[in-house]
Amino acid sequence: MGKVVWGPPERNKDAILAVLTRVLPPRGTLLEVASGTGQHIVHFAANLPQLHFVPSDVDPENRNSIEAFVADAKLSNLRSPLALDVKAPDWGIGRVQAIFNANMVHITPWDCAEGLVRGAARHLDAGGVLVLYGPYRVGGSHTAPSNAAFDAEMRSRDPRFGVRDVEALVALGEAEGFEFRERVPMPANNQTLIFVRGRVGP
Repeated sequence: MGKVVWGPPERNKDAILAVLTRVLPPRGTLLEVASGTGQHIVHFAANLPQLHFVPSDVDPENRNSIEAFVADAKLSNLRSPLALDVKAPDWGIGRVQAIFNANMVHITPWDCAEGLVRGAARHLDAGGVLVLYGPYRVGGSHTAPSNAAFDAEMRSRDPRFGVRDVEALVALGEAEGFEFRERVPMPANNQTLIFVRGRVGP
């Protein structure tokens, strides 16, 4: 299977890039967890040449699509995708300076969100940035009727899925040594959450 082009990543990639451009460190490596088709990370790598980008996904079909995007882009700062399960005790990448994840925590069980944040705590340098993008509830409420309908549809398919509360993710991050810095409202009733890793080690 070659490249898979999906509409939502094409529509939101510039809005996300604008946030990343503002919050990412000036140099280093960004790991994208659950890269999906690969459309996001190719766009980010092309526009942020001072950083190195590592895509990843647990799904081999997604990794095939990512690999096709990487091969087509021919960017020196973009590597082939890792096979990465967020719940694994070691992601096989060592230290990085930034981690980005989009649209995963609402379509996976909560233990995947826990695995994501715990893994980010293991692999991010002190001062590293964790960026989470997707639909979230704020103050216990959906930000739009469309998000409420989306949440109900996901939960009807699997009760372990659903739009998560910002406050639950903030609490999860703080328990793993992250400081929550910012919530950025995004187009299409999505949000970007910015965390910074605290001091690593004793």
